[in-house]
Amino acid sequence: MFFKKKEIKMAYDPSIKKPAIRASICTGEQSAGFKYLKNGKFEEIMLIRNSKDLEEFKKRYGIEGEIEKFY
Repeated sequence: MFFKKKEIKMAYDPSIKKPAIRASICTGEQSAGFKYLKNGKFEEIMLIRNSKDLEEFKKRYGIEGEIEKFY
């Protein structure tokens, strides 16, 4: 009767964009997404409120290690 949620793995092309976290200097708000290597444009994926959200983002896209943070 009760089913476990399927984990949805999303993919991104590391030759086009890289994972990054944009943080606000004033409020400290953080959002995770991808930064395009060619033009530096940031594509926001999700809001990061705590470490659990960050781990969910890493797990969803198969990211290991540290993610670049920029302001």
